[in-house]
Amino acid sequence: MSRIAIIGGGNIGEALLSGLLRSGRQVNDIAVAERVPSRMRYLSETYPVLVTNVADAVKSADFVIVAVKPSDVDSVTDEIADAVARDKADSVEHVFVTVVAGVSTAYFEAKLPAGAPVVRVMPNAPMVVGAGVSAIAKGRFATQEQLKEVSAVFDSVGGVLTVPESQLDAVTAVSGSGPAYFFLMVEALVDAGVAAGLSRPVATDLVVQTMAGSAAMLLERVEEGGVAADVDTTPARLRATVTSPAGTTAAGLTELERRGFRAAVNAAVAAAKSRAGQLGITSE
Repeated sequence: MSRIAIIGGGNIGEALLSGLLRSGRQVNDIAVAERVPSRMRYLSETYPVLVTNVADAVKSADFVIVAVKPSDVDSVTDEIADAVARDKADSVEHVFVTVVAGVSTAYFEAKLPAGAPVVRVMPNAPMVVGAGVSAIAKGRFATQEQLKEVSAVFDSVGGVLTVPESQLDAVTAVSGSGPAYFFLMVEALVDAGVAAGLSRPVATDLVVQTMAGSAAMLLERVEEGGVAADVDTTPARLRATVTSPAGTTAAGLTELERRGFRAAVNAAVAAAKSRAGQLGITSE
């Protein structure tokens, strides 16, 4: 089994760690590097894996996953490069994986030893329960086999799609930020249920179960259709099946459309994509 070093024990790093352990990954195959003492203690007390410094985590790791904030990536990458340089006798070929929003593979290729294979991944929060989706793109020096190996790591915490790196800011805006849009919709629908006369526990249960069931319906339709499924129209077709002419659902949908629901979603994705580009760090 390949060894994995997760550099950064923040939200994304912890979500990946939790997801990997849930998927059955052996604790001896994972190490986490974290700088903040209080965070180190928390991770050590919560997860049965080695929590250490960057140099020790990187040593003998097949995959070095950088999961830090964009503001910390420069100093952390320097530490990783130093650790790799000191460990030249190590026969393990490291594959470097970045899950840092907006940071290009070219940036890491410029900072790491010449020819270092780098793969960029944009996962999302549901990987903590094995239901995430990750988009991956390879850098100049990563091979197709290494891309396949990285895909297998993230496949253990959800679905994986391969995309050109140029699309990853859009991926960030849709699936990376998407869970927050979804939770906001749930929150709004619960509040609306309470305003309509339901108790908050009842409204919450109704909304959560409705969202889960609706997602299951959509997934089933798409999977039944296989590669030939017209995914673009499947949501619209399902919406039509639950919308009776001049009925209650039609009235509600009309109000959503009148108040610019689609435009608001489009604007949210556009804003998130723009922000991902602003946070971007390149090799220049």
